[in-house]
Amino acid sequence: MRVCTLTLEAPAAWINSNQRLHRMQQAKLTAAWRAAASEKIHSLGWEPFTGRVHIFAHVWKPRGGRYDPNNLWPTVKAAVDGLVEAGFLVDDDHAHVEGPDMRHGGKGPAALVLTVTELS
Repeated sequence: MRVCTLTLEAPAAWINSNQRLHRMQQAKLTAAWRAAASEKIHSLGWEPFTGRVHIFAHVWKPRGGRYDPNNLWPTVKAAVDGLVEAGFLVDDDHAHVEGPDMRHGGKGPAALVLTVTELS
């Protein structure tokens, strides 16, 4: 069973499902997160997954205040789309991906840590 952990330093602001952003503003943020994930996975040169995977998404924030990690699903969705775009994942549909399960990572530099685990 293969496990890969990818750390994406925040390339832009978080995309929160409670925000009421103009669609063009949200599109710019989505593109930044998607491109960051795609570029990072290309730079690592890891072998792509060919089957089903499980994804954990750990959110690291620079402040210690309360927040709901699940509200950041648009950010995680953009990053996972970048992994698919890069060819690291076959697809992000229910047949290929279990999750992503959202978790608080801790207090530190703004980052999204994706742990991708191969399923049998």
